[in-house]
Formats: sequence, structure tokens, C-alpha cells
Amino acid sequence: MVALVILALVAVALVVTVLGVASGRIPVDPLAEAVHTTPDTGLPDEPTASDVDAVRFDTAMRGYRVDEVDAHLEALRDELAARERALSDLRSQQLRGPRPAEVSTATSAAVPPAASPNRSDGG
Repeated sequence: MVALVILALVAVALVVTVLGVASGRIPVDPLAEAVHTTPDTGLPDEPTASDVDAVRFDTAMRGYRVDEVDAHLEALRDELAARERALSDLRSQQLRGPRPAEVSTATSAAVPPAASPNRSDGG
């Protein structure tokens, strides 16, 4: 008899819980925010390749695919490193000034050709 009373109470509790969830009175959030275990340093406004290497993400059961994120981060790091090298090269070229061949080409392009004495237009 006691077992039937306990079974009846469990059944009533189960029905009330199901109806509460179905009606929205008992909130259920299956996609609740993940708990962070590492500090989020994020990326600065102008990230460098070394900043990308320092980024770390939390993982979770329904989290991201680690290999895909790592592949994208490596590609981003490589692109930033290439841009940093190109920018450094351009800045060092700017500090050294133009090469002599570039100066003579620029000078000859800026000087108009001399008037030819054999012009047929009367000039």
C-alpha cells in the first residue's frame, strides 16, 4: 500500500513537471552559456601573428571542432606574418630611399624630350 502511494506521488510529480516545462512555466535552457575555464584575452584591435598564437578557446561537449579552428587560426597567423614581413620590407625600403636605377628612370621620365631641329611643322 505504501508503495502505491509513493508511485502515485512520483507519477503526479512527473505529470506536473512535464506540464510546467511544456507550458513554459519551468524554464529549460538546453543551450545555456558554457562555463569558461580560461580567461578570455581575445585579440587586440590590430592583431599580430604572435597574438593569434596566444588565443585559446574553451572546449565543451557541444563545442567547436578543434582541428578546424586550429587550421583557420594557422591560416590567419600565416597571413598576418606575411603582411608583417611585407610591411617591414616596405618600411626598410622607404628608410633607405630609392635605388640609383629608380632615380635615373624617374628623372628621365620627368624631363620632356628636347625639341628636334628637323621638325616639319615650322618650329
